[in-house]
Amino acid sequence: MLHDPLFLIVAAAAVILVGLAKGGLSGLGALGTPLLALAVSPVVAAAILLPILLVQDAVSVWAFRRTWDGWVIGWMLPGALIGIAGGWAFAAVLPAPAVMAMLGAITLTFGLWRLWIERGGRIVAASTSPGWVGSLVGVGMGFASQIAHAGGPPFQMWVAPRKLPHERFVGTGAILFAIVNWAKVPAYLALGAFDRATLTASAALLPLAILSTLAGVWIIRRMSPQRFYVVVYTLMVLLGAKLVWDGVTIWL
Repeated sequence: MLHDPLFLIVAAAAVILVGLAKGGLSGLGALGTPLLALAVSPVVAAAILLPILLVQDAVSVWAFRRTWDGWVIGWMLPGALIGIAGGWAFAAVLPAPAVMAMLGAITLTFGLWRLWIERGGRIVAASTSPGWVGSLVGVGMGFASQIAHAGGPPFQMWVAPRKLPHERFVGTGAILFAIVNWAKVPAYLALGAFDRATLTASAALLPLAILSTLAGVWIIRRMSPQRFYVVVYTLMVLLGAKLVWDGVTIWL
C-alpha cells in the first residue's frame, strides 16, 4: 500500500481530517474511513485508522485533560459499549453504505435545524435532556464508531445543544472516544482486521497523525467560543451531505 500513490494521497488526507477532529474540530473524523476507502476496502481502511486513532486520542486527552464533563461521559459510555458490541455482532450482515446514508441524513437534518434556530446570533437555551437520553444516543455512537469510526455525529447531536464551554466539549469528546476506541480493539482482533500490511501503513502515518492533532488543538484554543458551535453545526451539515452521497452512490 505504501508504494501506491493514490493510497498515500487519500491516507494523508484522511489522517489530517481525523487529526483535526481529534484536536477539536468535531465531525471531520467521520470522513476518514469513507475517504480512505477510495483506495482500499472499507474494512482495511477502518483497520488502518484504528491504531492511528488510539495515538491521536492520547494527544487529545493530554491536551484537554483539565476540561471535561464526567456527567456526560458517565451517561453516554454504557450505551456506547452496547453499540460497539452490536456493531461487532452484526459486522458480517450490515449494509454499511445504508447505515452511513441514514446517519448522514440525520446529521444533515440536525445541523441545518441548529443553524436555523441559532441564526443571526440568536441565544437558544442550553438543552437539559435527561441522562438516559444520552445513553440511548450513546448506543448509536458506539454502533457507528464500530462499523466506520463515525461516532462523532451522534455525540454532537446530544452534547452540542448542552452548550458546554467549547474546550470542555472537546475534552469530553476526547476522553469518551479514547475509551470507545480502546473498547473496539478486541472486536477488530477477533475479526482478524489487523495484519502486517495494515499495521505497517498505520505506523508510517503516525507522525502526520500527531502533527495534525496538535494543529487541531492549536486552532481550537484560538477560536472564539461564540464561533465554535457555528463551526460544529456547519461541519455537521457538510459531513451529513457527504455521508448521504457516499452511502447512496455505493448502495446504488
